[in-house]
Amino acid sequence: MHCLDRYTPEQARRHEVEMRVLILGAGGHAQVVADILLRMRAAGAAVAPLGYLDDNSDLTGRTLLDLPVLGRISDLSTIAHDAVIVAIGVNETRERIFTGLLAQNEHFVVAHHPSAIVAPDVPIGPGAMLCAGVVVNPGSVIGANVILNTGCTVDHHNQIGDHAHIAPGVHTGGEVVIGAGAFVGIGAVVMPQRTIGAGSTIGAGAVVSKDIPMRVVATGAPARVIRRLDQEQPR
Repeated sequence: MHCLDRYTPEQARRHEVEMRVLILGAGGHAQVVADILLRMRAAGAAVAPLGYLDDNSDLTGRTLLDLPVLGRISDLSTIAHDAVIVAIGVNETRERIFTGLLAQNEHFVVAHHPSAIVAPDVPIGPGAMLCAGVVVNPGSVIGANVILNTGCTVDHHNQIGDHAHIAPGVHTGGEVVIGAGAFVGIGAVVMPQRTIGAGSTIGAGAVVSKDIPMRVVATGAPARVIRRLDQEQPR
């Protein structure tokens, strides 16, 4: 039962409609996402982060950013909530959990830091995370379960595929395509009209001046393929 007499009428209405969100993961990135949700709430968004679920049972009962670690991810169905967000940096793990929860008809919230600037025509997929200082320019499309990490910029008419992770300080030119599940490392630059294939990894500080195929690792300036992942098992 809500003790509505503790609130003003306006606060009571907000309390009743706030979306209760569980954060899946309790590591460093999850705490960044928790901070985003808390800042969204402070700015007036009707979101109420409840706490974290993490499969590291040693974390259960701890408090991180004033939010509790409530249990393991398998405990999700036992905790009343309205939405979830998969706040895990490793693309393959995040995709696996997201896909499983999507099949269970879970609702996914978008974490959008109040300082992130996104053009009004940009669609953002469910479960995406837009960290502090992000800029996304007109004509771009941000897929589901994507991480746009601190201070990265996505220029006009980019396509960022589902489950991709664009690391802090990355800058992409116009009309860039980044495939599903790709990882672009800290401080990398992607020149205009270039494509990074699905599942590929771009090293920190790389300069992508030519298209990069699927499931490879590319590093350097200019970026060159140093290893193929076709024969490797996803993590």
